[in-house]
Amino acid sequence: MNEILQGVMIPFAGTSLGAACVFALKNELKTSVQRVLTGFAAGVMTAASVWSLLIPALEQSEQEMGRLGFIPAAVGFLVGIFFLLLLDGVIPHMHMNSDKAEGVHADFTKNTMLLLAVTLHNIPEGMAVGVVYAGMRNGSSGITAAAAMALAVGIAIQNFPEGAIISMPLKAGGMSKPRSFAMGVLSGAVEPVGALITVAAAGLVVPIMPYLLSFAAGAMIYVVVEELIPEMSTGEHSNIGTVSFAVGFVAMMILDVALG
Repeated sequence: MNEILQGVMIPFAGTSLGAACVFALKNELKTSVQRVLTGFAAGVMTAASVWSLLIPALEQSEQEMGRLGFIPAAVGFLVGIFFLLLLDGVIPHMHMNSDKAEGVHADFTKNTMLLLAVTLHNIPEGMAVGVVYAGMRNGSSGITAAAAMALAVGIAIQNFPEGAIISMPLKAGGMSKPRSFAMGVLSGAVEPVGALITVAAAGLVVPIMPYLLSFAAGAMIYVVVEELIPEMSTGEHSNIGTVSFAVGFVAMMILDVALG
């Protein structure tokens, strides 16, 4: 259980470290650093979606459904995609500009909306980590401890710039450094909570594990395509993001295959 607790706390640690940038930096993270982190995280999450989530989902469902084993993986994946699509339609977009932010809801400031967006986007990521560790704990889904840990680390890397995205603008707007840091940390607090609830309900989720694994894969691929790839590719010298993506993808693939 300690291993699971440590694993689900890793993404939260990534958010907290990013929020701590408010104490060390005067301005936002350098664009090149953001591209490296974002590209690497996108590569890790893409590989994890395949090796740690979709392949175990297919293998488990094929044992029970034969050639129709693709159905749970396909359904779960698409539901994960559309769930995140629905979130983006209901809440403000994470990279929304100030003009659009004011038009969505007059009572929300831009920073408050950004905090809400990041927090709600963290819920399915926490569930993804929880589902993987629940599958590992169950032992019948083909998920290894190394794969679960690599997924948690990949999400933590993605969360690092998100923590900074929350805390740095708050400080620039006049909020104190400790309070800005606290708000950044709170945005990631939903991840371990969602993960632990999912792990605690492992007995209930085991029968639908292929659906949940592929749902987590769909949610993460949506984040990669909608959020991370545009971030790592914008502006000049965007090749650094592409190279980081390749490195992250290969690193995750090696971890899952070699240590699995």
